[in-house]
Amino acid sequence: MTSYDIAAPGLPAYRDINVLRWLAAYTASVTGDVVYFLALSWSATRAAGPSQVGLVIAAGALPRAVLMLGGGVVADRFGPRRVAVASDATRCVVILAAAAAVLLISPNLWLLIPVALVFGVVDAVFMPAVGALPPRIAAPEQLTRVQGMRGLSIRLSNAVGPLLAGVALAVGGAPGAFAAAGALFAISLALLLTVRVSPLPSVRQHTSAGRELSDGLRYIRHHRMLAPLVTVIGLSEMCFSGPVAAGLVLLADERGWGAAGMGWIASAFSIGAAAAALLLTVWARIPRAGLAMSGALFLTAVGAIALGHARSLPFAVAFGALIGLTNGVTATVTGALIQTETDPRYLGRVTAVTTLCALGLAPVLFPLVGVTVAVWGAAMFFTVCGGICLIAAVFGISVSVLRRAELWDPPQTEGR
Repeated sequence: MTSYDIAAPGLPAYRDINVLRWLAAYTASVTGDVVYFLALSWSATRAAGPSQVGLVIAAGALPRAVLMLGGGVVADRFGPRRVAVASDATRCVVILAAAAAVLLISPNLWLLIPVALVFGVVDAVFMPAVGALPPRIAAPEQLTRVQGMRGLSIRLSNAVGPLLAGVALAVGGAPGAFAAAGALFAISLALLLTVRVSPLPSVRQHTSAGRELSDGLRYIRHHRMLAPLVTVIGLSEMCFSGPVAAGLVLLADERGWGAAGMGWIASAFSIGAAAAALLLTVWARIPRAGLAMSGALFLTAVGAIALGHARSLPFAVAFGALIGLTNGVTATVTGALIQTETDPRYLGRVTAVTTLCALGLAPVLFPLVGVTVAVWGAAMFFTVCGGICLIAAVFGISVSVLRRAELWDPPQTEGR
C-alpha cells in the first residue's frame, strides 16, 4: 500500500479528510506548546523572578536539542504514527499532572525544572514523528500543499496560543493554563488516533540505536539531494528560527519605535509568512522549485539587510512582510523537497536533522544577538543575517541538483 491508497483520489490535500485530521492534531499540539511555554514562563517568574526564567526554559530546550536525533531513530524504528501518539499521550499526562501539582502547592523551581526537562525529552521524540507523517498520508504531488497547510497551522497557533494562555492565566492562574495546554494535547491525541497511514514498503531488521542513527546520518551525507538541501535549510533557518525575533526587539529599541513598532514589524512578518503558506496551499505547482527556493532566499537576504538599515517604521514594516513572505516560500519548498526525496524508512531521522537545524541552533545564537547589537548596532546584526541567507541562495544555485530540483505536479484533473 502506498500513500495513494490512503489519500483520497483526485482531491487536493485541503479537501482530504485524513490530511485535515492530521492538520487539526498538529494545530492543537502547536497551540498547546505555546500555551505550555507561556504558563511555564509565567510560573517561573512568579516563583523565582525574571532572572530564573532562562534557567527553566533552558531546562526544556537543552534535552530537546540533544535528544532530537535520537527521537528520529525512535520514529523510524517504531513508526511515526505510533511514536507521535505515545509521545502526545505522555505530554498530556505530564502537563495535566503539572497543573494538579501547581494547584496543590506553590510553583517552585524544583517542580518547574523537572517538568521542563521531561517535556523537552518527550518533545524530542514527538517532533520528528509528527513531522514524518505527511508522506504517509498524502500523495507525493500534494506534499507542497501539506507543507503550506502546516505553515498556516503554525501561524494560527502562534496567534491564538498567547490569547488562550492569557485567558487561562487570568481565569485560572498557572494551574488553569497548564490544564488548558493538557486539554489541547488531549485533543491532538484523539485526532492522531483517527489518522490512517500507509505502511512502509518493506520491513527492515533493526540494529542498535547508535547504528541506526549513524546509518541515517550516512544516508543524508551520501544522498545527492538531501546533503546540500540540509545545508541550505541550516543556513536559511539559522537566523529566522528565533534570533531575528530578539533582533527586532533591539532594533525597535535602538530606533525609538518602542514595543508598538516592534509589534507592527513582527505582525507584518507573520502576515507575510501566512500569505506564502496560503498561496502554496491553494496553488501547489511550483515550476523550477530549486530556482524558486534560491530566489526566495535572495529576496530574504535583501529584505533583512534593508530592514536593518530602515530609518522609517513604515518601511521596516514593509520589509518585515517581505521577509515573512519569502521565508515562508523557502520553508514550504524545502520541506516538500525533503519529504519527496527521502526514503520513508529514514524520514524520522531526516526530519530530526532538519528540525534540529531549525530549532537547535537558536539557544546558542541568542547571546550573540545581544553582543552583536551592543557592539556594532542592529543594522550589523540584520546585515549578517542577510549575508547568511545570501550564502544559502548562492549555494543553492551553485549545486546543480538543487538548481534543477522539481516537485511533483498535481494531476491536471484535480479539482480546484
